[in-house]
Amino acid sequence: MSAEAVRSELIEIASLLVDEPAEVSVEEVPFRGGRMLTLHVAEDDLGIVIGRQGRTVRALRALLTLRGERDGEQYELEIAE
Repeated sequence: MSAEAVRSELIEIASLLVDEPAEVSVEEVPFRGGRMLTLHVAEDDLGIVIGRQGRTVRALRALLTLRGERDGEQYELEIAE
């Protein structure tokens, strides 16, 4: 699966979590032999995406890790503040 497909899936998942889905975007850049995905959300939705004690963002990172193992690619996730 292409990095573009992973990017669009991340946008779809994040849009379901937040109050302002129109504000969700993902920036992708090459990073250490893989891809760095930077998730942008509305300022009021940062807490939702991070979750209590970082649980939600850890779950998103786990999904990207599994996807990367399947695709033979490495994905990193960063939340833009």
